[in-house]
Amino acid sequence: MYRLSFLHTVRYCHKPLIGLLLSAWMVASSHAATYHIDPTHTNVRFAIDHFKTSTNTGGFYNLTGQLEYDPAAKIGNISLTIPLNSLMTGDKAFDIALKSPDFFDIGKYPLARFESTKWYFQTDKNRSAVTKVDGMLTMHGKTNPVTLTATKFNCYLSYVLKKSVCGGDFTTTIDRTQWGISKYTLLGITEKVDLTIQIEAAKQ
Repeated sequence: MYRLSFLHTVRYCHKPLIGLLLSAWMVASSHAATYHIDPTHTNVRFAIDHFKTSTNTGGFYNLTGQLEYDPAAKIGNISLTIPLNSLMTGDKAFDIALKSPDFFDIGKYPLARFESTKWYFQTDKNRSAVTKVDGMLTMHGKTNPVTLTATKFNCYLSYVLKKSVCGGDFTTTIDRTQWGISKYTLLGITEKVDLTIQIEAAKQ
């Protein structure tokens, strides 16, 4: 009788402890891993119509930032810093014009930033895939919401780095006038700018 009472007491006392350990395990298992952005494989490229005759293109490089990602728990977060002085179009005169106060005004606004606010996942064949990412883009002294559509996103084990690497491609179209960049819109250069963002980050 005493033994049964003792065992019952042990079980009862351990219930809160077991619950606490289980909760801790669940929190730990859903904690997103941290990845550092690889500047050599991360960039933002743009395309804008030029008087309805051709498309001007260019890009920003050497981006920095951090990715947090856990596909099992469907958790994602990313922050990117874009150095606008890295702008390259293949035309030095055009680069200078875009960096001037008429457009990006990099002397006053040298950086652009993107901070995600929500990630969307779709489960297909027992695998969670990223479909899009909402976030806030700060540029030219203004911050506005944007939605990035994922054309692909995946993780793999890098034999060179000997660690997990995640990355993908995203697209969106923005209205540059929302960031106060409206030069030549009345002359025929559209306000719509197509963006393609390539991201790659290594696990820390």
